[in-house]
Amino acid sequence: MNNSKKIKNKMVRFWKILGPGLVTGASDDDPSGIATYSQSGAAYGLSTLWTSIIAFPLMAAIQQMCARIGIVTSHGLTGVLKENYPRPVLYIMLLFSFPAIVMNIGADIAGMGAVGNLLFPSIDGTYFSVLFTLILLGLIIYLPYQKIAITLKYLCIVLLVYFIVPFLYKQDLSQILKATLIPTIQFNKEFMGILVGILGTTISPYLFFWQASMEVEEQNKKHLIVNKRIIHEINEDVDFGMSFSGFVMYFIILTTGTVLYNNGMHQINTVEQAALALKPLAGNLAYLLFAIGIIGTGLIAIPVLSGSLSYIITETFGWEQGLDKKFHEAKAFYVIIAISLLLGLSLNYIGISPIQALIYTAILYGLTAPVLIAIILHISNNKKVMGRFTNSKTSNILGFASLIIMSAAAVTLIYLQLAD
Repeated sequence: MNNSKKIKNKMVRFWKILGPGLVTGASDDDPSGIATYSQSGAAYGLSTLWTSIIAFPLMAAIQQMCARIGIVTSHGLTGVLKENYPRPVLYIMLLFSFPAIVMNIGADIAGMGAVGNLLFPSIDGTYFSVLFTLILLGLIIYLPYQKIAITLKYLCIVLLVYFIVPFLYKQDLSQILKATLIPTIQFNKEFMGILVGILGTTISPYLFFWQASMEVEEQNKKHLIVNKRIIHEINEDVDFGMSFSGFVMYFIILTTGTVLYNNGMHQINTVEQAALALKPLAGNLAYLLFAIGIIGTGLIAIPVLSGSLSYIITETFGWEQGLDKKFHEAKAFYVIIAISLLLGLSLNYIGISPIQALIYTAILYGLTAPVLIAIILHISNNKKVMGRFTNSKTSNILGFASLIIMSAAAVTLIYLQLAD
């Protein structure tokens, strides 16, 4: 009895620790990310399965740095950049971030709308897109930060559906193990485009800004005093969130890489196509779970996307910001969130294909992430900024590995595009 109580207490304590790291990890598997992983599996089978194993320690290391920057400095990443770097660096970062995040929001809204239409065919997908946009806008503006954080945290449970889907179809375990442990790379622009897209949608710049800003929100709410215990708990939260994200990514590639690829379906352009393709091959349950997961991840990711963009802009110009503020206390912050959602929604009506927006977003993230990773590494090793909480040797090794891998993939893609 005592042992069961101890286990229960440990689980309750661990659940309480989970917060920004878990939500950040879950939002990483948004509808556009799911589409990228689905395309990868459909086009190349299990050839990219290994990327989820490589990506985990890299993304965890970078997100830990961002979390530590936020909790130690009591500023978001943009605020730290503003105080410690030349203004042109800040404006270039803003220039690259704005279109990529808005396109990401647009692709996610379109994906959710299309899947809503799959579940309820009598209702056009555009109506679902508008409905989801209005619901999210209302919740973000009217719910206090604490309720938003709790809602997002529990929504993460939806992603568990992707752990079930692959097992509804017969799998070859030896082939899966081989693809997981032995990296496969094809040096052509199509494969490198997918690889950069996977890295870009996994190690996404908007997550860097969200993680740091959310740690500041948590610090303000709980009045945390930074010490080794707090840093350890933050690292646990980030590690769990990123491992959760990595598992979801792994199982989506596994599902599409076996079910779709093995049945000759090598071209998946949208998330709803991936869901629909599973129906005759893996059954109605697989189709339904995959579709529900897409809507759930969109509900997690879009507040993170719009919120991170708003933090970037308001911190850049010194405006009042924070999800813990009411609308009248931080009007600019919430207006930017509303504008980003409406701009994202409008992409569906001006002829920009959601899949094009999705691909361009992932690749743009993949190309810009190395610059931000380099800046994050510099900040994390700056004793004037971080005091005694600078990077450990392990963090630096993983951080520089992220920088090298992301840069190499981006440079290879650019070379192949120019050589074509």
